[in-house]
Amino acid sequence: MSMPIVDDAAKVLADPAAYTDETRLHAALAHLRAEAPVSLVDVPSYRPFWAITKHADVMAVERAHRLYTNWPRPVLMTEASDEMQAAIGIRTLIHMDEPQHRVVRAIASDWFSPKAMRAMEIRITDLAVRYVDRMRDLGGECDFVQEIAVNYPLYVIMSLLGVPESDFPLMLKLTQELVGSDDDELKRSTSSDDTMNSLLEMFEYFRALTASRREHPTDDLASAIANAVVDGAPLSDVDTMSYYAIIATAGHDTTSSSVSGGLHALIEHPDQHALLRNEPDTLPRATEEIIRWVTPVKAFMRTAAEDTEIRGVPVAAGDSLLLSYVSANRDEEVFADPFRFDVEREPNKQIAFGYGVHRCLGAGLARMEIGKFFAELVPRLEWIEPAGAAQWTATTFVGGLKHLPIRYSVR
Repeated sequence: MSMPIVDDAAKVLADPAAYTDETRLHAALAHLRAEAPVSLVDVPSYRPFWAITKHADVMAVERAHRLYTNWPRPVLMTEASDEMQAAIGIRTLIHMDEPQHRVVRAIASDWFSPKAMRAMEIRITDLAVRYVDRMRDLGGECDFVQEIAVNYPLYVIMSLLGVPESDFPLMLKLTQELVGSDDDELKRSTSSDDTMNSLLEMFEYFRALTASRREHPTDDLASAIANAVVDGAPLSDVDTMSYYAIIATAGHDTTSSSVSGGLHALIEHPDQHALLRNEPDTLPRATEEIIRWVTPVKAFMRTAAEDTEIRGVPVAAGDSLLLSYVSANRDEEVFADPFRFDVEREPNKQIAFGYGVHRCLGAGLARMEIGKFFAELVPRLEWIEPAGAAQWTATTFVGGLKHLPIRYSVR
């Protein structure tokens, strides 16, 4: 075994601001892939972790789900936030391991199956038309993120859950506060207590929804979660609330980041925009490339269940690992010319949805939403240009653009 490597470049992975500067971020990650693909990170406010930056290593860890567990640290947060979440008892799907994960995941799996996606296709197409029409009606200038991209997938996932449209603005506010808890603009306040208050407010909302669905079951995902039975008993209140929270946030913010990041990529690469417009059959490949390019889920964490090694580097039982999807999706050994946005890229082994038993439950829905939106927008978009500087969310978990001012003409 080799000795542990500590490379200062890996500190970017615990710096939310690094994700607002893609040049800085990708330079550090490229260095790590070449020089220190398994590097120990020990910085103030965070518990130490190993940074895993190569595609092959991320895949290997994802496959070995019994050796590398999700519990107790599935997401990189500060030590204080880790402790607060543990005190509340949050247990979403991303916190669970087998066999519990498989049983609880099955509660919602039918709602995201290929059959369910086919049933939703007309509805999602209609929503794509609605939001491209909204762009047209805005008069040729807008902040695409805040006026279009955050609302389109929000409508999809909240409708699936059964949340009334009058409550969509509240859900948008709460999901943005949760995933934007490291961003000065998006978070509720500078107090870490207020981040937990956003989560507790969401829990309180879904507690009332659960009571309603248990008293009067309906044909929506909220009712399926509220009335689920595992091992002969209903889910606990915390597990039920956690289930809603992960569906609401993961089903919204990841897709909105992909849609806005995809449009930004097309603006910056007009040759690819023209190719997609002239050859619409490339749309499925373009969708995969958008997902790779944006990688809205930046990283997940795993914990070693026993002593092991990665690339000869010793990893002790109990050690945390950060799987950098952003880095893996730019790995030069997997992607030819990885810093080129290529709507015809094939093969495209992007792993933005994860891999193995914890692969994103809503991957099919996200692909459909992204594809349907650009299938509607691209043929109607006569021209487009920036109307100001794009801005990214400070994060270490989920994020992308938070502002994309544009000028355009939409038929």
